Amino acid sequence: MPQLQLPIFPADVTPINQQVAVSCESGKVVYVHGLLPVFQHERGDLASFRLFTSQMIANGSVRHSEIARTFGVPLATVKRYVKLYREKGAQGFFAPRRRRSAVVLTPEVKAQAQALLEEGKSVPEVGTALRILPDTLRKAMGAGYLHPRGKKKTRL
Repeated sequence: MPQLQLPIFPADVTPINQQVAVSCESGKVVYVHGLLPVFQHERGDLASFRLFTSQMIANGSVRHSEIARTFGVPLATVKRYVKLYREKGAQGFFAPRRRRSAVVLTPEVKAQAQALLEEGKSVPEVGTALRILPDTLRKAMGAGYLHPRGKKKTRL
């Protein structure tokens, strides 16, 4: 016959459900199952938070709604990260974000844009001259494909 386990938690914890609680002490978030700590991460480590809460949901320790209620995260966001965990596993949370390459910025157009920037033209002026959105040029500058006048080249 199964034995009833009482929900006993240490002081200063926030219960997620009757089995699992969470505590934040000295910049670390600690997850507790009964009296035992089972996982911890830095307070600002969002990837570890998403990973561990998704693991708990996938293992059946907590429900989506309990995580959403306890941490104030939208339920759709919790479900999205559980789906990511089920599809890609732990590495899905720590992989660098994929960037799409701009089809508009061919090597020839990049060279023309860089030449105009070197002449001292502003990003909107270059965009108008080449019929490219200024945001596309700014993103290329942020990614290091283009650089403003007087700045060091990083990529091309």
